[in-house]
Amino acid sequence: MASQISIDQLDKDQIKSFSDFLLSYNKLSEICFLDCVNEFTSRAISEGEDKCSLNCMEKFLKMNQRISQRFQEFQMLANENALAAAQKLSGK
Repeated sequence: MASQISIDQLDKDQIKSFSDFLLSYNKLSEICFLDCVNEFTSRAISEGEDKCSLNCMEKFLKMNQRISQRFQEFQMLANENALAAAQKLSGK
């Protein structure tokens, strides 16, 4: 029974992770498409559109990585502060 619950939770976590990935991918696609594709007179992707989309993607991914890094730093600081507060309370 317990193993079934953990497998179900793992499945839910994997689905959530994949869903988050798809949301991020779709957001990236939409932002870069709107910023970089301006002309629809040709089926071919112009050199400018290609370069713009690569720059857009690189910037988006670097920004996302930076935000994740800052969030982790914030979480570590918050955990340290909570631990220090708990130690103060238990020491009194």
